[in-house]
Amino acid sequence: MRFQPFWFDSAMSAESPDPTSQSLPKSADVVIIGGGFTGLWTAIMTKLQSPETDVVVIEKGFCGQGASGRNGGAMLTWSTKFMSLMTLFGREQAKFLAVASEQAVHEIKAFTEKHQIACDCCVDGTYYTYSNHAQHGALEPVIKTLSSNAINQWRKMTAHDVTLTGSPTNSAGWYSPHAGSVQPALLVRGLRRVAISLGVKVVEHTEYHQHAEMNSLSIETSKGTINARKLVFAVNAWLPSLIPRFARKVVLVSSDMVITKPMPETLRELNLTHGAPIIDSRIFVNYYRTTSCGRLMLGKGGNYFSFHNRVSDTFDAPSRYQTILDHSLKRFFPNHDFAIERSWTGPSDRSVTGMPFFGHLNGSPNVLFGSGYSGNGVVQSFLGGKILSSLLLGLNNEWTDCALVDQTLPDFPPDPIRTLGAYVVRDAIRRKEQAEDANKTPWPLDSWLSRLSGSAAKVDMSAKEPA
Repeated sequence: MRFQPFWFDSAMSAESPDPTSQSLPKSADVVIIGGGFTGLWTAIMTKLQSPETDVVVIEKGFCGQGASGRNGGAMLTWSTKFMSLMTLFGREQAKFLAVASEQAVHEIKAFTEKHQIACDCCVDGTYYTYSNHAQHGALEPVIKTLSSNAINQWRKMTAHDVTLTGSPTNSAGWYSPHAGSVQPALLVRGLRRVAISLGVKVVEHTEYHQHAEMNSLSIETSKGTINARKLVFAVNAWLPSLIPRFARKVVLVSSDMVITKPMPETLRELNLTHGAPIIDSRIFVNYYRTTSCGRLMLGKGGNYFSFHNRVSDTFDAPSRYQTILDHSLKRFFPNHDFAIERSWTGPSDRSVTGMPFFGHLNGSPNVLFGSGYSGNGVVQSFLGGKILSSLLLGLNNEWTDCALVDQTLPDFPPDPIRTLGAYVVRDAIRRKEQAEDANKTPWPLDSWLSRLSGSAAKVDMSAKEPA
């Protein structure tokens, strides 16, 4: 069977038929809906802390077939969003979350080594670059704020660093060692294997239908009913479809990717012999990274916005924005005509604040949720696993007290205003950034509309340090 997302297709083609596939049990201590990063990290961390807890993961397809297996695989942190964190949660929580996200990169790497998950997990740092004149200085405010709070791990890129981005379009920027890249589908399939080895029951091809909470939880699925003490929704982009109260808490937007055929010699010529992702400093970033088998993957976010947050067939098809992706490839690599293997699309559940949220559904102590990674979830879902497992086990620690838990969540406007407005702002951002790429002054209206994108950028460029 062939899957459109390249990462997931490659991971599944490497697997032999799995004899450990399990049927739905009648009961469990904990049921987790969703077999991606958040669900599996939560299951694993719960079992590691409480081996006697009976945990079941229910996944409607294959584990990793959702957003976890089709993202760019960039392991990035919250350090570039430090001013937003301070505005939302205060200085101490901002420092805690930024530092924890940097540590998590290395914790994930150590976990893959300990459990022999072969997923190209490469901690080579990341380069945030300036790919046109207008971007110069974009990172300086957040770097200055990190430094004033004694947690800055970034340094200015040297001339040699610039050559390591492989592109003459990048003229300067900043480097952090606390980042990297991974083949995300291989990681999530590896997490599935580890979870099963710890005693987690993983039930694939089983859809959640509904649940009722009385003395215990009764969870109805496409394969029958299971009773549980605790329930976790770890479905990310699918959350608004399952729980209507989240319909206005996120907006589903695509990140679209292409990957080349193997070309190791070309990558060596370009100095792209490392696993560090390269990300420029615009709102809808261009990002690219290499693979161990000599491919180059490039992606771009902020393209397709889903009406009523439906996870439509668009997310399972080749990218409809191939022309834009080709333009980005030619802009960064003007002297090359790369052979493309495939394009695909991934859903991103962007919250109003750009930060994920975790908590208790309708105040119930027994029903939890986690979502809203906003295009930055490979590392952050690991932290989400720490939060949700701590909540499940009734612990009282830094994760249960974390500001991401039981937040008051702001709303997006209702549809059709939300989707129509998103496309108006998206098109203004595109025109603004096209003008800046051509060293022209954007229309003032486009600059004004672009500011309505709020927290969409990966870097706090306009946010100010709170007093």
